[in-house]
Amino acid sequence: MMVVVRFAGYGGQGLLTAGLILADAAAVYDKKKVIQTQSYGAEARGGASRSDVIISDEDIVFPKPDHLDILVAMNQLSVDKYSSALAEGGTLIADATFVTTVTFPDFYLIPFTDIAREKLGREIVANVVALGALVELKGVVSKKAAARALEQRIPQAALDVNRKALEEGFKAARKAAAAREKAVADYDIV
Repeated sequence: MMVVVRFAGYGGQGLLTAGLILADAAAVYDKKKVIQTQSYGAEARGGASRSDVIISDEDIVFPKPDHLDILVAMNQLSVDKYSSALAEGGTLIADATFVTTVTFPDFYLIPFTDIAREKLGREIVANVVALGALVELKGVVSKKAAARALEQRIPQAALDVNRKALEEGFKAARKAAAAREKAVADYDIV
């Protein structure tokens, strides 16, 4: 099994941190093979930013992915730019706070930034809400591994709000999955 995940958005949204936490969770705690790479514009904040994580049970022969299995997009520009790289059967998980148009068939729209702002009072933890949603929806790492990696990467002063953000991501994903299942079931009744 190999899965390629890309977190994409603007610099300052914590995408590199989310990618590092996911990579740590997979490699250190779930004992998988992992490659994590990142790319960001010249600007520290506001420019394009992305973090790619390849997780595999086998050795990874090439560090640059030729397709994505999962795209976690924090803005519309990332959806527009990277959804074409999603493989058939891939999944788009997008921040409904900033994404309004999706053309990829398998997607979840979850308002990561609104959740972070309204439930946690800190917009800056939207990346961890997104990470929690990814883990809940796709199971790319165990929840326990994600929580342990978070504890290792996040400074102690911000750990409590980040733990809550991860849990909010789990909850939001369960809600989105249930709504999607209901919509599919309602559609199939016709």
